[in-house]
Amino acid sequence: MKKILIGLVSLIVIAFVGLQIADKVVKGGDDYYVQVTTDGERIDEKDSSGNSYVDYKYSLPGYDKNGEKKVLNFNASKDRPLRREAFLKVTWNEKKGVTSYEEVTQKQLPKKAAEKLGF
Repeated sequence: MKKILIGLVSLIVIAFVGLQIADKVVKGGDDYYVQVTTDGERIDEKDSSGNSYVDYKYSLPGYDKNGEKKVLNFNASKDRPLRREAFLKVTWNEKKGVTSYEEVTQKQLPKKAAEKLGF
C-alpha cells in the first residue's frame, strides 16, 4: 500500500512539473515594452455561439531591455480601446506571437527601452 501511495504522489508531482514547463513554453517568451499611441482598429466579431464581442487590433513597435525593436501585433479583447499613452509589458513567443500584456509605469521600463520610446 505504501508503494502505491509513493508511486501516486510521484506521478502527481511529475504531471504538475510537466504542466508548468508546458505552460512556460506556450505562454512564456521575451518581454517587450510598448506605448499605446492609437485607439487600435475596432473589430466586431461573433463567437461560435453567435454572441457578439469587440476586439481592438494593435500593431505597435516594442523594445526589449537591450533596446532591440520588434513590431508587435496583438488584439485587446475589451469593450473599449486600451488607454492612450499607457506603457505595456508585452510577452512575445516565437511560435504564438504575443501571448500576454500588462500595463506598467514609466519607471518600470528598462533604461534602453525607455530611451527608444522617447523617455
